[in-house]
Amino acid sequence: MSLRLFNSLSRQVESFVPLVRGKVSLYVCGMTIYDLCHVGHARMMMSFDVVQRWLRASGFDVTYVRNITDIDDKIIRRAVERGITIRQLTDEMTAAMHQDVAALGIELPTHEPRATDYVSQMVDMIGRLEGRGLAYRASNGDVNYAVRKFEGYGKLSGKSLDQLRAGERVAVDDGKRDPLDFVLWKAAKLEEPADAKYESVFGVGRPGWHIECSAMSCALLGEHFDIHGGGLDLQFPHHENEIAQSEGASGKPFVNYWMHNGFLNVDNEKMSKSVGNFFTIRDVLKSYDGETVRFFMLRAHYRSPFNYSDAGLDDARHGLRRMYTALDTVNVGATQAVNWLHPQAARFKAAMDEDFNTPIAVSVLFDLAAEVNRSGSLEAASLLKSLGGILGLLQQSPKAYLQAGGAQDAEVDVAAIEALIDARSVAKKARNFAESDRIRDELAKQGIVLKDGALGTTWVKA
Repeated sequence: MSLRLFNSLSRQVESFVPLVRGKVSLYVCGMTIYDLCHVGHARMMMSFDVVQRWLRASGFDVTYVRNITDIDDKIIRRAVERGITIRQLTDEMTAAMHQDVAALGIELPTHEPRATDYVSQMVDMIGRLEGRGLAYRASNGDVNYAVRKFEGYGKLSGKSLDQLRAGERVAVDDGKRDPLDFVLWKAAKLEEPADAKYESVFGVGRPGWHIECSAMSCALLGEHFDIHGGGLDLQFPHHENEIAQSEGASGKPFVNYWMHNGFLNVDNEKMSKSVGNFFTIRDVLKSYDGETVRFFMLRAHYRSPFNYSDAGLDDARHGLRRMYTALDTVNVGATQAVNWLHPQAARFKAAMDEDFNTPIAVSVLFDLAAEVNRSGSLEAASLLKSLGGILGLLQQSPKAYLQAGGAQDAEVDVAAIEALIDARSVAKKARNFAESDRIRDELAKQGIVLKDGALGTTWVKA
């Protein structure tokens, strides 16, 4: 089975065919670096970390670009508030981001361009748009994109120009000919710091946000590339505007496949500072180790809405310990090449090839852990570790992981509990419900509460 992915542009799952055989060009919109990254950012970066990992595991040579936006209104305001330069702020926040994502096992991209290093490419692209009649200089010194002059605007969001216009809630900005028009180059304001101002043929100013990604992606991957990704919140207007800019400037198709990860909620409510449910990655890492957070996120499909909760993290921690406990019973050694003909490996591959279905892939890991606990199979343990490694999991020493994270379970015999859970699973599959209930009751007497889910059974100490 070949790789299939959901293309936001066509709104359907499609077979993936790269532009160049054996190679994949992937661009993902990264962070605007003015503050610490939050769990929503982690969810986006985790989603595309898995994408690039599976592409590589599938034998593709991947060029993965994830940018850094280091010039923006919020960045300027924060730097002024703190009394430091823009570069000092963005260097500090970039270093913090790298520390946070490393703790989650998120790999660095092939290229991590900073917007401020590509201003000349942005100016050049704006000039080409102006030459094609798609950009105009406004009376306030800005340069704007003339949306209605680009045929096909709205194809990614699936909305017509009239529908988009009907959604306008703000007055037309000074200098705009149409409310849908957006800024390509912002004229400098007197009160802005000197390091926010760049010289160009359009006057002193700075690039608009949308043009940054168009220029960086085309500079590093070419004017036509394979996959562009980002959060669902970027589909409109950011990604729609990228298409208009890039195709308007080059006259070529921009991207073949668009991918968007789903929204993040906290306890089933949208994350917001105003309601007090806002968490940075660092907040979460104070209570949970990075691999638990990673495992927690991978149990949800990247396109699904993702609900962050302590209960979910606790459940993930026990599930991860269950797999490490299985590995601790067998001396696996170094990670081995995967035999994709093995039935469980084939199930894992089929899941990942069908739009990166990590929940099913994780269920394969649970099944392998159960097999190890049941039979002590070295083959199953080796495969468990190897498949886990593809997802960025299970590469620590089992003993070290269990000792580091097992303090709260010191009074219980984790291995014995996991063995009973696996015995109960066997009984349920054999429809021996009396034995299944007996094991549940036996564990309950020890204060162990079981939770059955689609991905297996986890437990907590009551």
